[in-house]
Amino acid sequence: MPIKKIMIMGLLAAICGGNAMAKDITVVVTNNERSQRQELVEIDVNQVYGKMGIARGSDIIVRNALGQEVAYQVTYDGKLLIDVAVRPCGEARYTITTGKPQEMKTFVTGRMYPERVDDIAWENDRTAYRLYGPALQRSGEKAYGIDVWVKNTPDLEVEQRYKVELGNHQRIQDLKAAGKTDEARQVEIATTYHFDHGYGLDCYKVGPTLGCGAPALMENGYLVMPYSYKDYKILDNGPLRFTVELTYNPSTVNGNKNVVEHRLLSLDKGSNFNKMTVWYEGLSRPCDLAAGVVIHEEDTQTLKCGRDFVAYADPTDNPAAQNFQIFVAALFPNGVSETRPLLFDQPRSGAAGHAVGIVRGYENQQRYTYYFGSAWSKNDVRNFDEWLLRINGFLDALHSPLEAEIAQ
Repeated sequence: MPIKKIMIMGLLAAICGGNAMAKDITVVVTNNERSQRQELVEIDVNQVYGKMGIARGSDIIVRNALGQEVAYQVTYDGKLLIDVAVRPCGEARYTITTGKPQEMKTFVTGRMYPERVDDIAWENDRTAYRLYGPALQRSGEKAYGIDVWVKNTPDLEVEQRYKVELGNHQRIQDLKAAGKTDEARQVEIATTYHFDHGYGLDCYKVGPTLGCGAPALMENGYLVMPYSYKDYKILDNGPLRFTVELTYNPSTVNGNKNVVEHRLLSLDKGSNFNKMTVWYEGLSRPCDLAAGVVIHEEDTQTLKCGRDFVAYADPTDNPAAQNFQIFVAALFPNGVSETRPLLFDQPRSGAAGHAVGIVRGYENQQRYTYYFGSAWSKNDVRNFDEWLLRINGFLDALHSPLEAEIAQ
C-alpha cells in the first residue's frame, strides 16, 4: 500500500478514534428551596470539555430529560450557561453530547449606537436599558445614570425602536421648517419611542441623576455623579447573557485626583435584574460608595428602603397621561452599611433625590457587586407589592443558588 494512502488512513482512524472517545455527560441541577426555579446555571466549561474528552470550543448539544434541546451559552470567562427549570425541592437532569446544536433564539443582546450619541443599549425578554457615551458628554447634555425602556413582549425591540425614531427625525424637522406643525406632530406620535405603540416605550426620566442603579462615590455626604463612559468592551452578547465592561473618565473625589471608575455589567435571560460589579482606581484613602435609584418629585411616597435593597414605584415622565408605573430597585446581597433616602435641598430637573445603599469606607480597587433592575405595571409586575415579592424572591435565590454538578 502506498505510504501516502497509509498516512491518510491513519489520520482518519485517529479522527474517528477521537470522536469515539467523546463521552456524553449528565448535569444534575438541584433546587433545595420550596419554590419553583427558572434561571441560568453556570458550570466550568473546561470541566465539561474535560469530562467529555473533547477539545474546548467543540460543538455540543444540551438536552433536557425529554430529549429536547435547550439553550446554552459559553461566556467570556469560561462558564457554560444552561437555561434550566427545577421544581421545588427537586432536581433536573440535562445531557450534554457532541454535535451541531440547532440555531438558538437570542433572548439577550446589546450594542453601542454611534448614530444616537454613543448610547450603549441592551435588553432581555423582560426589559431594556441604556447608558450614555462620549458623544452625549461632548454635547454638554447631563445624563449620568442608567435609563429604563419598558416593554411587554419577549421579543427584542431596541434595534427597531432606534431605527424608527432616528429614521423619521429629519422628516419631522423638515415638516416643522415648512410650517406643517400638525403633520409633524402626527409623524412624531406615530414613530417616537417615547410613546407606546403596543410593545413598550421610553418614559423614564434620568437627567443628572443615578437613574436606575448607577453607582457613585460620595464626598461630604453628597453623590459625586459619574458622567458618560469613556471606553467599553462587549464581552458577551447572547443568546442568554449580555456583558459589557466600561471605563469612565478620571474625576476628583475627596481630594483624590484622577479617580477612575470601572464597571462590569451583565443581564441574563428571564431576569428583572442586572448584575453590576464596580471598582475605583486612584483612591489614596477610603471613601463612601453609594448606588441606588432616582426619586421623582411627582411621587415620593411609594418608596421602601429595606435592609439590603431600595425599591421605588416611579411615576414616569408624564404621570397624569401615562397612568402606569415603572418599578425600579437596587439590591445589595453582599450587604451595605445603610439604605436611606438621600434628598436634594431643592428638586432638580424633576428629581427629589435618590434612594441609595451606602458602603462606608470603600477602599481603592475593592470590587463591590450589587444588582439593579426594573419592571413595568403593564407587563409582568402589576403593582408595588408584587415588585417587593419579586425583589425578595430574587435575593433569596442569590443566597440559595441552584447546585449544578456533573454526574460521575
